Amino acid sequence: MDSKEPGTLLDLAVQTLMSNEPLAIHALEEIPRELFIPLFIAAVSGGHKKILKAIVSMWPFHCLHVGTLNVQESYCEIVEALIDGLQFLPVHNSSRVPKLRILDLRQDTECKTTCSDFLNRFPLCFQSCVYSPNSILKLQGARPDFSDSEPELQLSRQPMEVLVDLYLDGTVKTWQLLSVVLGKVEQSFGSLHLCCRDLQIDKVSECRSTLKFLDLVCIDHLGVHGSYLSEVCSILAQMIHLDSLSLSKITFRSYKGKSFRAFLTHLGRMDSLQELSLAYFSVKDQLHKILRVLSPELDFLYLNVCDLTTKDFTSLSQSFQTSRLRVLNLSNNQITWEDSQPLRILLEKLSGTLKHLEINSCLITDTILSSLIPAIRSCSLLHVLGFASNPITMPMLRNIFPHITALKDLKYVLYPIPVHCYDQWGFRGSLDRQKLSVVKSQLKVMLQAAERNDMKWTTSYA
Repeated sequence: MDSKEPGTLLDLAVQTLMSNEPLAIHALEEIPRELFIPLFIAAVSGGHKKILKAIVSMWPFHCLHVGTLNVQESYCEIVEALIDGLQFLPVHNSSRVPKLRILDLRQDTECKTTCSDFLNRFPLCFQSCVYSPNSILKLQGARPDFSDSEPELQLSRQPMEVLVDLYLDGTVKTWQLLSVVLGKVEQSFGSLHLCCRDLQIDKVSECRSTLKFLDLVCIDHLGVHGSYLSEVCSILAQMIHLDSLSLSKITFRSYKGKSFRAFLTHLGRMDSLQELSLAYFSVKDQLHKILRVLSPELDFLYLNVCDLTTKDFTSLSQSFQTSRLRVLNLSNNQITWEDSQPLRILLEKLSGTLKHLEINSCLITDTILSSLIPAIRSCSLLHVLGFASNPITMPMLRNIFPHITALKDLKYVLYPIPVHCYDQWGFRGSLDRQKLSVVKSQLKVMLQAAERNDMKWTTSYA
């Protein structure tokens, strides 16, 4: 016997409509607008593309967010159906006048399917574009919405926005998605504004033609991989509202060259930058130049494989721009005894803000870790701590264990496999899994004794 509870009347009604496509499309003319949302969710999860197109064409709210909905069908096909449903002109022979002005195709946002209307008169959405001169807010400001008025009062073409996140990786899926969206933009004759918020680029040189179609001023999250710094700067020149910048495997010739100087200039213009991530980006002895132009609002700093030196660690400890960090990742940079002293000062400075610290694969020894533990313990808000893949012994793990478990907000610890578990430390093939199993059992008992069953300890090779 089926143990599932029977569905509500609304669930049953939605299921009935989804099973009868013509009936569902016809019902859109008559049903209360509140029913559009459950119908939309069911149509997305079930991959009913014709129904989706009809729903969008008569959507009775100002905005529509895909959000975290479960997309069973090809995402590109769902997007095509949503885009096809956009109406720039009044729909003839329809009793329902569409109000949709903002279609949000981003999947990672935590938005509701639609925002609350403000007196049902203004085309407001919490995710509206605010920077581009082509945005609805800039074009109309707070002009009242006349979609309920007589046709002669309606604009001939309603301005609309499509919000997207793009990963330009050269794959067929990416090009299919872009062709659908850009095709609709071209058909709109200027009525549809394509607003990209999160742009990830794999090799700038291979997507220059695509970048020409994007309004780069809209972007607040940018990630670039495998490019020249001069190419990155050509993009950054058009962006001043970035919240997050991530650069990986970026090459340039000299710290005294034009590209690096331009890079510093662009960073200095980003007053709202909260997150900076550099990976495989050498800043050897030059970190102070980057730090001094960063926004004091910086919350997240990732410096992974950046050839950090003692001078750079000292700059980190002295910089005003690093005084309020919540996330700090210095993994894959060697930390010597000389480096550990300024790092300790930095951690003490961040004792009231730091929530996430990673110093994995830094060749940290027992002596260095022991010197850092008091500073780490001062970080009372720490929630995540990673110091994996360092040559630490089991006695040292036992020694620091009570200091780490004393941090009540700390829930996740990525710890190093003790050196005695290897025939030759650093070579995964020489790992003795039986010895590692013993270590895990010991730590489990220690966590129970410390009454910290809420804390998870794991290794990089678990």
